Amino acid sequence: MAEPVQTPHAFPTRIFSGIQPSGGLTLGNYLGALKRFAEKQDEGIETVYCLVDMHAITVWQDPVKLRQQTREAAAGFIASGVDPARSILFNQSQVTAHAELAWIFNCVARMGWMSRMTQFKDKAGKNSENVSLGLFAYPALMAADILAYKATHVPVGEDQKQHLELCRDIAAKFNNDFGVDFFPITEPVIEGAATRVMSLRDGTKKMSKSDPSDQSRINLTDDADMIAKKIKKAKTDSEPLPSDLEGLKDRPEARNLVNIYAALAGMSAEDVIREHAGAQFGSFKPALADLAVSVMGPITTEMNRLMQDTAEIDRILGEGAVRADAIARPIVDEVYDIVGMIRSRKG
Repeated sequence: MAEPVQTPHAFPTRIFSGIQPSGGLTLGNYLGALKRFAEKQDEGIETVYCLVDMHAITVWQDPVKLRQQTREAAAGFIASGVDPARSILFNQSQVTAHAELAWIFNCVARMGWMSRMTQFKDKAGKNSENVSLGLFAYPALMAADILAYKATHVPVGEDQKQHLELCRDIAAKFNNDFGVDFFPITEPVIEGAATRVMSLRDGTKKMSKSDPSDQSRINLTDDADMIAKKIKKAKTDSEPLPSDLEGLKDRPEARNLVNIYAALAGMSAEDVIREHAGAQFGSFKPALADLAVSVMGPITTEMNRLMQDTAEIDRILGEGAVRADAIARPIVDEVYDIVGMIRSRKG
């Protein structure tokens, strides 16, 4: 479990996080993010959750599919326990403060910082000259997403830690450049047994919606039969489960399934091993499949129900955007004043 959240400096504790609506949500999104997002509501901390559709278009998106995927992602948040009455839930493009602050941060961040981002290198590959400028600069937009709310904490996976470090660098440089203590130095929150859920076909790779094999992941839209089938076909080895975690050290597929079981059951990986020590996968996989269906089945059912009324989803996102803007707009207006912009005030 994570250490208790501490508030840095005098900034009120506020959590921000976002997910790209660029494809179906997976078990990895649920265990690594959505489940924890819902839990944070019960800790009495202000929570702001965003569907980052502006990040999604750093690579080309079909407009019709993007709208559908944004609504489906919103349904996934709500079905996973994120309550729009207790958290702020909205899509990024409805709050203009994100884009405005991103431009300021484009002028604060350094080219060398952006060039070192490993995710850009991974996504661009050998074709870096032909990718969008947005893909190169999007860590500045990510910093704007966070700092437009002066968020003090961000739940992140290991693969996003570098981007959060850049956010911290941007906040520190802005504060230093203008001689202010305006932005918090945001802290990462990394916790739980399955913060990084791996592929069911390759335990060394992250479970991803972009993997060409649908068998590599469990989608939040999969029905009970499909969930059970995918788990039973998941890649494993021929050895039984060991008596301690050390025995899983060089067995990535086995360790992944143990971690998934632990996260779904609310147990530690050590407890799962103790309970199933010596079991063959012929018996462990059906137990995991039953557990996964019992947890994920109601989420899929609720997502399907919510998607029957997309107008209601749009209303929820619009209401969330109004609440988000009420926080972000005064912060961004103050940033304009700090950097020396003349602004005519209305009203």
